[in-house]
Amino acid sequence: MADGSRILRYLDERFFVRDLKAKTKDGVLKELADYLSKDREVRDPRLLLEMLKKRESLGSTAIGSGVAIPHGRSLAIANIKVLFARHKKGIDFEAPDEEPVRLFFLIVAPPQDTNNEYLPLLGQIAELVKEPAIRDRLIEAQTYADLAQVLEGQGS
Repeated sequence: MADGSRILRYLDERFFVRDLKAKTKDGVLKELADYLSKDREVRDPRLLLEMLKKRESLGSTAIGSGVAIPHGRSLAIANIKVLFARHKKGIDFEAPDEEPVRLFFLIVAPPQDTNNEYLPLLGQIAELVKEPAIRDRLIEAQTYADLAQVLEGQGS
């Protein structure tokens, strides 16, 4: 099983979104960008959203099994940020398995990532969510502490 503790270095309570309200893929991207933009390190929320939409236009970041990992590099941000969000009903995100997406991990990195963490982080999240039990626990997480426990591999 993948260890998710590295993910926690880039995620905090502000970036735990229990219930996205959007009803469309573009709406979800805007909502994710809006939540991330609450961080004062985000220089330009519009630039962030534009990058996310451009990345999605290349192909969906949904990976199947109800999970999407929208991601990209942007001048709008100075340091890597990760945001976790859920959508109660699930939303059509053009997933390869055509399943609605309920779990979102947003990863945004600056153009120059000196520690080369961006791609390993993306891979780690993709590996982590392959586990059905992990996905179930992510859906059930009610608090940031619950999320942290799942990512650290603690609890049941």
